Amino acid sequence: MTANFGDRLTEANRRTGSVLCMGIDPHCQMIPALFGDATAEAGSPQAINAISNFVTACLDSAIGKVAAIKPQAAFFEQQGPDGMRLLQTLGRAAIDAGMLVIMDAKRGDIGSTSTAYAKAWIGHDAAFPSDALTVNPWLGIDTLDPFLARADATSSGLFVLNRTSNDGAGDLQDQMVDGAPLYTHLASMLAPLAAERVGDSGVSSLGIVAGATWPDDAKKLRTALPHAPFLVPGFGAQGAGAEMATTGLLRGVSGWEGGVVNSTRGLIFPKTAANATRLADWHAAIDSTIAENTAILNAAF
Repeated sequence: MTANFGDRLTEANRRTGSVLCMGIDPHCQMIPALFGDATAEAGSPQAINAISNFVTACLDSAIGKVAAIKPQAAFFEQQGPDGMRLLQTLGRAAIDAGMLVIMDAKRGDIGSTSTAYAKAWIGHDAAFPSDALTVNPWLGIDTLDPFLARADATSSGLFVLNRTSNDGAGDLQDQMVDGAPLYTHLASMLAPLAAERVGDSGVSSLGIVAGATWPDDAKKLRTALPHAPFLVPGFGAQGAGAEMATTGLLRGVSGWEGGVVNSTRGLIFPKTAANATRLADWHAAIDSTIAENTAILNAAF
């Protein structure tokens, strides 16, 4: 893996004709019975088998149709050691299939702890293989240094939590400092770091998380970070439509570039798939949902 992450992300946007990212959060109560008993005791063979069947099917439907997948580590971690082994297996299988993997683990700490986190979560040779990792900068910008060093060494990417999509995001991110909200100060601190990591495509390997629920803020962030890829949560289930979700993206030659728009429940738990009794029917429902959401986002171009 030698190409800049921003270049590989741009290539994935163009190859799939999509900025859609499939979030893979195996909510046990929502996994159809078709895959087994995911509601069995956490970490039990029954639960692990059902979750494995489900996430494997999600990956199969994602390949070639979305720009990236984004497994949420917490849903695997709650299953114990076997759940984490399943996350390893999913990441490796996705990478082997040519998919971009954004590990949503939101790591962040200081010194040697950050170095250990970075080694565990960033790169194709990591314990939990990925192309990019979500990281939390709110302990201070210096805490990003080990993550940046590891990402640079492995041609990987980072998505820094900047303006998140949750309702309480403003409790800290909107606090005014010197006449401007705190999230804009963070963007200014990240700007030179992103500029140093711009690839041939014009997209950096250092990106941010910018929630679709705050489109006006996304415009400010794009001005401050013209080359940073945006990981955009909040589309669909959290209430943001296509116009809101694509506000911070870049206009490419033939479609949106400069990031990915994540959808989790909308893609892997659509109502049309909930009662499927055959795997073929489930895949047909998921594939149709991916195509529909891709078309919705592309229509906003």
